[in-house]
Amino acid sequence: MFYCDFTNLKSTIMKKQLFFTVIILITFSGFSQYQNIKISDLGASVSEPSITMNPKNTDQLVAGSNLNKFYTSDDGGYTWSSGTLTSPQYGVWGDPCIIVDTAGDFYFLHLANPVSGNWIDRIVCQKFDFEAYEWTDGTYMGLNGTKAQDKEWAVVDSATNTIYVTWTQFDQYGTSDPNKFSNILFSKSTDGGETWSEALRINKVSGDCVDSDETTEGAVPTMGPNGEIYVAWSGPAGIVFDRSFDGGDTWLDEDIFINAQPGGWDYDISGINRANGLPITCCDISNSENNGTIYVNWSDQRNGIYDTDVWLSKSIDGGNTWTDAIRVNDDEAGKQQFFTWMTIDQTTGEVVIVFYDRRDYDNNNTDVYIARSSDGGETFENVKISESPFMPSSSVFFGDYTNITAHDGKIRPIWARADGTNRSIWIAIVDVTTDLAEPIEKMPYSLEQNYPNPFSESTYISYKLRRPSLVSLTVYDMFGRQVAVIINCKNKEAGKYIEQFNASDYHINSGVYYFTLQIGNKVEKQKMILVD
Repeated sequence: MFYCDFTNLKSTIMKKQLFFTVIILITFSGFSQYQNIKISDLGASVSEPSITMNPKNTDQLVAGSNLNKFYTSDDGGYTWSSGTLTSPQYGVWGDPCIIVDTAGDFYFLHLANPVSGNWIDRIVCQKFDFEAYEWTDGTYMGLNGTKAQDKEWAVVDSATNTIYVTWTQFDQYGTSDPNKFSNILFSKSTDGGETWSEALRINKVSGDCVDSDETTEGAVPTMGPNGEIYVAWSGPAGIVFDRSFDGGDTWLDEDIFINAQPGGWDYDISGINRANGLPITCCDISNSENNGTIYVNWSDQRNGIYDTDVWLSKSIDGGNTWTDAIRVNDDEAGKQQFFTWMTIDQTTGEVVIVFYDRRDYDNNNTDVYIARSSDGGETFENVKISESPFMPSSSVFFGDYTNITAHDGKIRPIWARADGTNRSIWIAIVDVTTDLAEPIEKMPYSLEQNYPNPFSESTYISYKLRRPSLVSLTVYDMFGRQVAVIINCKNKEAGKYIEQFNASDYHINSGVYYFTLQIGNKVEKQKMILVD
């Protein structure tokens, strides 16, 4: 007769669960290592990796690196195939950017070295068929006489599969001529990269062409939850932001300031040929409570040339206002963290940032860390992911970037390792399945901070409805007395709404006020300040 002791069985299961939990906690405390996979070893030339994961098949990954290498994996990054990317007409000259659309088609964007034309005179896009395992010859955008097109980055609108690209155009690359400028350009493709729109300048403040602090660079676009295009970059005005609500046809009249970059974006790191702190822009389009939050990540030397840090600023009102800089690396002061890149796991809303880190050394030994935030970038958990440090040499070019991709708890950071003059490309296998909260259901509505705030005459109040709702929008003074009714119990369809509030219409004086959005029996409140 079979007998099962459920008491003992329960005890055994509990012990196993406890052991598993302990393992997970140790893993993310930074004491254990993650499997590192070398995907390329090509000597001194390999650098500037880019990687992306197919969200509909997370086993499929495509990566690229300088000048013309591509890598593919169909088992989640454990094994890789590699090849050389060619474009017979336009050439391949570095700055790889890999993206994927909802059909599972991958795209490799890069600089050009055409047979007929000038070095880096256009941005090239080549499409990859994973099943056929072949690349198209490529199409291009941005050709503008002898002007140089540089540092392109792209994003795919998952609702339409439109590809949006932003980059820097130099009137004459590297010159100090005060009559030559750098600008941020934009182009899009609505047909899978077959054709491209005419390049459009989107920045308002131009930079110089020196390829340093006063140059406009680092434009990495991202998509908002309702098709918004967001992008930030560095330049003479610090880190600034722009956006489009109509697919890139129109942009802001003025660049929005995010944060200063003390020490500039072009700075020195011992052992590195050149370094930069150019920004990366991401937006949460997940079902998390931070849906719609825009994040900008960069590094700078505001704490001194021997204390480079990784920073984050965020906006919850579509980029109108930004938080003060949040320090991402959690070590004590006095060490170097640099070459940061950011992504968002759009299944959870978790923010993940990769960077080089020297916190454990007094020399140029360098590790690779990731920082993870599950609370909207308020706090970060730092984790070392490299199995061993490396010692770079400043005698050879190390590139300008790291990169990272993540989906459904699978995180794949990619970086260049430099052992003296030898370069190699590595990834880490970071799988998160137990310590993340379940995705939070989207709130049926959201109320954003008014803009501008404080305001002197009028301000704008915006809110989102994710389903048809009965809406009331009311203003109260600081004593709770009603002073204005903007909307009184009106039925509204799902969508984003912006209401203008003119203080003079209600004959109210300067002071602190509160506006409330009521949906059924639920009320959200924000503070606004009226000044003379």
